[in-house]
Amino acid sequence: MSTETTGEGDDRRQSFWAWGWADRLPTDEERRELKSRIEGMLGFPERPLLDLPTLDDVTLAPPRVEPPADLSCAATTDKRDRVTHTYGSAYRDLVRGFHGQFDDAPDVVAYPERESDVQAVLDWAAEANVAVVPYGGGTSVVGGVECDGSGYAGVCSLDMRRMNDVPEVDEHSRAARIEGGATGPEIQDQLADHGLQLRHYPQSYEFSTFGGWVATRAGGHFATRYTHIDDFVESVRAVTPAGTLETRRLPASGAGPDPNRFLLGSEGAFGVITEGWARVQPRPPYRAKATVRFDDYWDAVAACREVVQARLTPANCRLLDSNEAMLNEVAFDGSSVLLLGFESTDSLSPIEADLDRAVEIAEGHGGRVSEGPTTEDRTTDADESRTGDADKAADGSEANDGDEDGDSGEWRDSFVEAPYMFNSLVSMGVLVDTFETAVTWDQFPALHDAIQETVTDAMEEECGAGFLSCRFTHAYEDGPAPYYTLLAPADVGRELEQWRAIKEAASDTLMDYGATITHHHAVGRVHRDHYHEEVPEHYLDALRSMKRTLDPEGIMNPGALL
Repeated sequence: MSTETTGEGDDRRQSFWAWGWADRLPTDEERRELKSRIEGMLGFPERPLLDLPTLDDVTLAPPRVEPPADLSCAATTDKRDRVTHTYGSAYRDLVRGFHGQFDDAPDVVAYPERESDVQAVLDWAAEANVAVVPYGGGTSVVGGVECDGSGYAGVCSLDMRRMNDVPEVDEHSRAARIEGGATGPEIQDQLADHGLQLRHYPQSYEFSTFGGWVATRAGGHFATRYTHIDDFVESVRAVTPAGTLETRRLPASGAGPDPNRFLLGSEGAFGVITEGWARVQPRPPYRAKATVRFDDYWDAVAACREVVQARLTPANCRLLDSNEAMLNEVAFDGSSVLLLGFESTDSLSPIEADLDRAVEIAEGHGGRVSEGPTTEDRTTDADESRTGDADKAADGSEANDGDEDGDSGEWRDSFVEAPYMFNSLVSMGVLVDTFETAVTWDQFPALHDAIQETVTDAMEEECGAGFLSCRFTHAYEDGPAPYYTLLAPADVGRELEQWRAIKEAASDTLMDYGATITHHHAVGRVHRDHYHEEVPEHYLDALRSMKRTLDPEGIMNPGALL
């Protein structure tokens, strides 16, 4: 076990370099087991087993600025605070953290507890020429929270997690006012008193925050209908260097361009999201699910397309190709696997019918049911109906993926553990990353074939071998959102060089085939250049003009998005 532990009397805390809780870092035995599995399953050459780092291994330059003594909120230049606010949670972040490279650590970390504290930090930063980086759960995988501070007197990381209340719930309209620093479990716990939930479950659910979801247009677990946080937001409030922005709380409006859409996806480039109203709902007690296997991947793709175009709106419609199914220990026979799930707050009858029709469609494309169909009615379980999927979702799992046993249970367990597995893979010289996109159905076959070729070739050229898998995280009537996972044997010390070449090959291919650079991972700094290729130049000019209006000194998260 790593020597990275919490101090006596400290609360449980996150690792300074890795994903998740420090007390969940892998043991040497767990790493040896994974190493053997990766070498055997993927045919990689023998991987090293490197020692896990400790905070003592990290050397930081002194802070360039100090927080003013009269700042209204807590602020610190403590080493651990600065280190833990340097990076997000992408592969390249873990690699740099593992090797103790924290050259871009912020100089100051501030912890506002109220909106006036946020304004005070921005006022100080604008006057002192200090860049401000809003920080939620630190789960960005696109360089959204790192800043080298070039051209600034220093960098302040603004940690929003003390603003974590749900101060108001409108049960009649089924909406709640949520502070920007509230994490998924904190929102869940506070809404449970009202028998409601904000049913938005990204994989980072346990650590990421409401403000972070809004700022990055985060995708949740619903495969159709409620796919992004956008679908839940009624209004948003943000503090900018030029003043406070607050949109009117409305179910819908046709009054000009939607101001919420301007703040959704703004990534801290214009201001700090302090709170918002979001649509909430009771936990659906009725569920129906089934797992279908296909011998041919393209038959599975056709079935998935027909299901969503039939407007059956499954909550879960995950298609795993044979590599993804094998990697997650769902299927080892070369099958592609379609996980189907429906839910309702009303009754079982409509979702049973919808599931039966979805299965009928899948079987019509050569699929065979390997699990289910099964149904579930939890209306008689008072505790379950009150807290819903809090236990399942609290660790980032997908709330509709079924019980512990069977194909869907295996998938859910793997989904939860995947980010923790990255920690182990980095420590044994395995390059592991994901990228995701969305594209129309007619363009998907050509895109998928090109991705398979270009990314595999890049891994072969850079690393001598590689493994690539694909799953659909979301499915729309007009196209899927494919999510790719890649693994390759890295040269320790050259990991980032190899990663850049492979990432560039993937990103260029997405652009070449008319796909988006990101469906739900946001833009940050990693996707910025390709994002600028994707959107019209005049639109970028408009965003730059808005930034000059709201952030005249240019202190807000410089380098992200724009």
